[in-house]
Amino acid sequence: MSTIFITIIAYVIDKIFGEFRFIKHPVIYIGELITFFEKRYYKKTVLRGAYLVLFVLVSTGFISLLIEEFLSYFYTFLDIFISAIIASTLIAHKMLKDAVRNVLYSQDQQQTLSMLVSRDTQDLSESDIYKASIETYAENLSDGVIAPMFYLLLFGLPGIAIYKAINTMDSMVGYRTPTYEKYGKAAAKLDDVVNYIPSRLTAVLIMFIAGKKDLFAFYKNGKKHESPNAGHPITAMALALGIKLGGNTRYFGKMKKKPIFGKGRKIITQEDVLNALNLGKIKL
Repeated sequence: MSTIFITIIAYVIDKIFGEFRFIKHPVIYIGELITFFEKRYYKKTVLRGAYLVLFVLVSTGFISLLIEEFLSYFYTFLDIFISAIIASTLIAHKMLKDAVRNVLYSQDQQQTLSMLVSRDTQDLSESDIYKASIETYAENLSDGVIAPMFYLLLFGLPGIAIYKAINTMDSMVGYRTPTYEKYGKAAAKLDDVVNYIPSRLTAVLIMFIAGKKDLFAFYKNGKKHESPNAGHPITAMALALGIKLGGNTRYFGKMKKKPIFGKGRKIITQEDVLNALNLGKIKL
């Protein structure tokens, strides 16, 4: 029961305050663990990448369990409240929404967008900028909000901390490059596994909030994405807004073929982005 209260309070704290800029973010500590291991033990092998995963997860799990055990000696109210404050730093909804809004109102939208996405942005049209903004919002709604809350609800502080550790490892080493193709494989595969349920849950929530009768209409189209998870919330958001997302996209100077997600208009407007950020009467 306490994890329910912690999850709700953590979300409210994040919604109101967002990032606490006066403290060092927990994800930075996780990143430092990853960098510490990589500087000393990096090898272009899957096994060495698996050791990285083991090292980071054991370290993060141990520290979070110690914190949880320490807080258990407090009065129940204080335990829940402090746990919620800590957990809120690992939920990123306000930061995500603010980042997408910044693209809308930036004087240099292409440059601002480039801080959020890996695709080439310098030649994007206004419609393409808005499309990329909606796609990154939908995808990160799962990774940055629903998934952390899902694991917090199930497993408390260790759950959300370990999830963020996995997600951070994937962000830092889970790339198909000569450096990380093998080394980051374990982290990337584990990230796919832990996001399997949350990504689909996010898509269902989007469909529900948008008032769609077929809550699973996203699935057939969403599974066409090269990622086993990202396509589902993106497709759900496209269906909710009545637009088409996806399509061929340029990365690092090379055009990459990508499927179309959703049905409706190809031209994306600023209003579509605002509707995504404030989907339905209940704001995600």
